[in-house]
Amino acid sequence: MVVGTADRKLQSLLELGQLIGLDLQLDEMLLQIARKATQMMEADRFSIFLYDPTSHELHTTVALGMGHRTIRMSADSGIAGCCFSSGETICLEDAHADPRFNRDAEAETGYRTCTLLSMPLYNRAGEPLGVTQLLNKRHGVFNQEDMAFLRLFNNHVAVFIEMAQLQRARIDALEQSRQELERLNRAKTKAIHHVSHELKTPLTVVQGNVRLLKRSLEKMGDTRWQGNIETMERNLNRLTEIQRETNEIMRVSAELEAGALLNEVERLRQRVEESGSMPAPVRRHWNALCAWLSREFSNGPLSVRRIALHPFLQKLVQRVADLVLERRITVRAEGDGKIRLAMNSTVLREVIEGALKNSVENTPDGGRINVVFGKRNEKVYINVVDYGIGITEENQRYVLDGLFPARDTELYVSRKPYQFGAGGKGLDLLKAKLYSERFGFELSMMSKRCEHLPTDRDLCPGDVALCHHYGNDEGRMSCGQTTFTFTFPASEPRGRLSRKKVRGVAA
Repeated sequence: MVVGTADRKLQSLLELGQLIGLDLQLDEMLLQIARKATQMMEADRFSIFLYDPTSHELHTTVALGMGHRTIRMSADSGIAGCCFSSGETICLEDAHADPRFNRDAEAETGYRTCTLLSMPLYNRAGEPLGVTQLLNKRHGVFNQEDMAFLRLFNNHVAVFIEMAQLQRARIDALEQSRQELERLNRAKTKAIHHVSHELKTPLTVVQGNVRLLKRSLEKMGDTRWQGNIETMERNLNRLTEIQRETNEIMRVSAELEAGALLNEVERLRQRVEESGSMPAPVRRHWNALCAWLSREFSNGPLSVRRIALHPFLQKLVQRVADLVLERRITVRAEGDGKIRLAMNSTVLREVIEGALKNSVENTPDGGRINVVFGKRNEKVYINVVDYGIGITEENQRYVLDGLFPARDTELYVSRKPYQFGAGGKGLDLLKAKLYSERFGFELSMMSKRCEHLPTDRDLCPGDVALCHHYGNDEGRMSCGQTTFTFTFPASEPRGRLSRKKVRGVAA
């Protein structure tokens, strides 16, 4: 009979080890451990008291028979406190006969304790974690065999608790980091918005003064400064364009945040209604709140039309081809001429044009770019493919994060847009990513770096005619390739906030 009991306990220990390996959710797993302990040790109740060093207390949410109540006590009081403080196992045949026994819990719960076994719990470093406690053995009293098995049991439990606490500490640290990053991101966004707004006025003033200076010099017939004036105008125009793009990105970001807020309000309303009927006065206030949010954050209705992709993309490609005519880059669009896409034409033009601009600036003179469109799995896709230098594997992870230059910043020089190696700031791709979140299409990127330019500090001559590797078929195969893919759903896009529907209110 004794052998059978021992075998059953050993089997329970094996099952406990398997159970612990499945999950690191502390509270739920402790409850399952407690149930396994009462079964294995043939006790009526089992509790795990964990030590809280900040308050010097023992606490438990796992005390079978106590529901979900949390019990807290000083780490020096009661049988559990004495066990924790002294590090000794305490086994009592009559708990009431021991002066250390705390009767307050019994008076509150009405549960009477007779036999008791309490044992300290240690981590792998020998530091105290808490105490395990068995109450009221069903047959007889707790004995040496019970103590031996509880010690083995505690070893299993201690490993799990230590892992779970480490996991929880990591999760808490990650959550704290996430909150800090959100705070820093809000501060950064506010600062960028302020700087962008402040730049607009002085840029306008400087541009006006440069134009006046240019006219004065022309009237005087002085051409010595013509090159300097043109350089100033070109760079001022670039700064103005960056300021305009930044303002647009800030506007789109604000709409995305507003959309997330409205979605959260709608989810909260649904949860409230699921828990019970919403009173009429509350519903009126709720609808008023939704209406205010929509008015506050909306920027007008979205104009959506069905776009015939072939002529639309042909026109866009031709415009880009004209801009880079002197660079001898071949830009083509090909695909199913019957495909139509329900989309805002301005948004579509900006995202494809932005991808083309990035492709042109990373393709050497004499190279080629293809825009391929079609349908796959009932979704419309547009691929912008360039056969340029490609993007290094390290940089590919960050390109779509926005405001990330795919070349070493120190290597940039001041060049016009659409020139090879122009000093892009990633604004076009950031805008495309924000638009994809706002209008419900997908943006992805694949790239193969030219094997002769392994790092972003390796320089391309900028012209395929000057490349020693491009002159043969094998050399062309080893060159880079980058594909930006835009995938649009079959249904119409989500649209701006003004087209969203919030229960009872047209947002």
